[in-house]
Amino acid sequence: MEGDSRRYQRQREAMVKNQIETRGVSDPGTLAAMRRVPRHLFVNEALMDQAYNDHPLPIGEQQTISQPYIVAMMTEALQLNQDDRVLEIGTGSGYQAAVLAEIAYRVYTIERNRTLYESARKMFEGLGYYNIIARYSDGTIGWREESPFDAIMVTAGAPEIPKPLVDQLAIGGRMVIPVGSSLSQKMIKVVKEDQGLHQSELGGCRFVRLVGQYGWRDA
Repeated sequence: MEGDSRRYQRQREAMVKNQIETRGVSDPGTLAAMRRVPRHLFVNEALMDQAYNDHPLPIGEQQTISQPYIVAMMTEALQLNQDDRVLEIGTGSGYQAAVLAEIAYRVYTIERNRTLYESARKMFEGLGYYNIIARYSDGTIGWREESPFDAIMVTAGAPEIPKPLVDQLAIGGRMVIPVGSSLSQKMIKVVKEDQGLHQSELGGCRFVRLVGQYGWRDA
């Protein structure tokens, strides 16, 4: 892969071993995806040498690329298989969508910031992620025409779980979403069953706000 030197490959291997496996992520598909996706290409050139460090990084437009462990933890929580159709809310740099696309059949990703949306689309095309379909829209209303989804990932903090996303989740589908205040959230996993929703907490986290009709209102 162009721009993916052996040095970056070694850094990626160390990232998976030292930051992700040691914290309990063990799903083979998730670990393999984290080893393959060139995270350094999804950040500004000036930050490439920090791409595999154990922290988030700014990507412009007041947004961030999540800490590698958080990406892996959320991916594992979705329990993906190769036939799944996944909806991601908040494309950002495109890195998380690329990780999902390494595992799932198809990834639908929505971004409300046009600059990030256009940049991510170019990245997907350049890296050959043809199973990612990107849309410029309000992610909190989901993507009804392509629903139901086997899994939904929300990469921004919501005041509550948006109802349209619940409605667009298939029976047996899984969702991971940070829910809480604008300053801190809890990572919630939702499983949609015939009898209703089953929710569990995966730990504390801090994400940028999920802005939209069913999220935080833009200031």
